Amino acid sequence: MAARDQAVHRIPEILHDTRWTVCLVGEEQSAKLAQVTAGLRLPPDRTGSGKLITSGFSYWGLESTVAWAHACNDLYYPVMRESIESFSRRWHGMAAALPDGPLHHVSLGPGTGEKDQAILRHLAERGTPGCYIPVDVSAEMLRLGQRAALQNLRLPPGEVLPVQLDFALPRNLDRLRALVARTVGDEPVLYSLLGNTLANFDSDAQLLKLLVDKVLRPQDRFLLEVANTAGQDGSAALAAAQEYENSPRFREFVTSALMQYTDLQIDMNSLSCEGSVEDDRALLVKVVYRNRTGGELTLTLPDRSSVPFPDQDTIRLYLSRKYTQQGLEKMLTEAEVVKAGEAYDGGNTAFDRPVFGMTLLLLQSSGAPRDPVGPNPFA
Repeated sequence: MAARDQAVHRIPEILHDTRWTVCLVGEEQSAKLAQVTAGLRLPPDRTGSGKLITSGFSYWGLESTVAWAHACNDLYYPVMRESIESFSRRWHGMAAALPDGPLHHVSLGPGTGEKDQAILRHLAERGTPGCYIPVDVSAEMLRLGQRAALQNLRLPPGEVLPVQLDFALPRNLDRLRALVARTVGDEPVLYSLLGNTLANFDSDAQLLKLLVDKVLRPQDRFLLEVANTAGQDGSAALAAAQEYENSPRFREFVTSALMQYTDLQIDMNSLSCEGSVEDDRALLVKVVYRNRTGGELTLTLPDRSSVPFPDQDTIRLYLSRKYTQQGLEKMLTEAEVVKAGEAYDGGNTAFDRPVFGMTLLLLQSSGAPRDPVGPNPFA
């Protein structure tokens, strides 16, 4: 046992060689593969509400990770590219509302890492860097995001702890909360969920409430980034879908998971991005693959079983939203959080197009002391 303890203690020294990274695997990976298979076994549905690849698994695997990195740099995919470019300005506009002293950063879904780097750089500049704990269901995405987040920063390797974990599951959040508490004690933590990731989940409001209930303590803060819309009608929904439709790199990304988990021969003409109005809370975008062959196909799944894929049946590959002010405020109220800071970017929108933007919110539990927030960006 002593020899093992010594080996563990030598890990930070080993990590000074940047060719190595360490990762804690927080759940059984074979169970994740079973989840993918179960989603592809759902009954036929022509509307994109049947078979699906759930959020998280779209990024699971090397091919999908590389495809996502390419999509984020696609000039024809402004949704993510403009979000990355404007993040540093929006982040610095609210950083004064952070608690004093050491602040640890737990990044839920670090993506390609540029936004985490902006956060970590600011924490280092104010002289209060803490631990960096990126959390993602994809080990490949963790490695990609970590390398970008730590580029040109002098964060000690022993203060970086990537965790491979699906943070959408309650039992996993219990484990994450225990891990964070053992790592940082009672010192405040900045949790982040950026890049409109919340919008990718079917039960987005319930997920936000779950995250707040499970991990957010009074001394902690939660950094949430979502896409927003000033309009909510059919034309706005169509424009929201076209943002994804116009990007060849994004189309390659969403179909990469389908290629990984099935033996389907991909026809890009069978891929469509469909926008709709989701009550009074958001514009909803579904990216679906539809069987347009005129006959029934058979899909072979990762467990070597097969399922029918009838004509006009669909597989939902991606889900996203752009929130209205009313929808966003309702989510925050249901999650029992208040704003400690807020910053907004309107993007580069043509005069004859709907106004879409990105909102960055610094949140705290409703029982924590309130700090003043800036003006309402939707006004």
